[in-house]
Amino acid sequence: MRVRALVTVSIAALLLAGTAIAAPGHKPGEGHSHADETAYGRPGDPKKPSRIVQIVFRENDGRMLFLPDRLKVRKGEQIRFQLRNNGAIDHEFVVGTVEENLKHMKEMEKNPDMEHDDPNAKRLKPKTTGEILWQFTRAGTFDFSCLIPGHREAGMFGTIVVE
Repeated sequence: MRVRALVTVSIAALLLAGTAIAAPGHKPGEGHSHADETAYGRPGDPKKPSRIVQIVFRENDGRMLFLPDRLKVRKGEQIRFQLRNNGAIDHEFVVGTVEENLKHMKEMEKNPDMEHDDPNAKRLKPKTTGEILWQFTRAGTFDFSCLIPGHREAGMFGTIVVE
């Protein structure tokens, strides 16, 4: 009983100590927040105007698609992605760099039921809708993908060009 209590206290102490350690690139006490800017932008501000872009998810003859699969955005522009899964299976929409999305895709292969609670990602069941509000703050070419295992490989990805 005493050993179990000691182990429990030790684990609690390690967990508490871990929250005080700063993430790489952060000063102690800063922590990490979803509001931080990424290479491809930051979460949108619902109080500011946005351009609506509708993205449809679907399957067709063994392929999985986003319609449209190519977007042009102005640097600084805020986009309200209105997402609709017209497919027969779950799909997701994840905005990121190609490198980040490919890395995350590998993580998804190990944990295919991973749920996202990120401002740049949304998973939808068949015949449902969702929304992401995102501001593109840097010029470049970025990616959006469905990272459920096998979906990106079946064609479910697209490109966002920010000029």
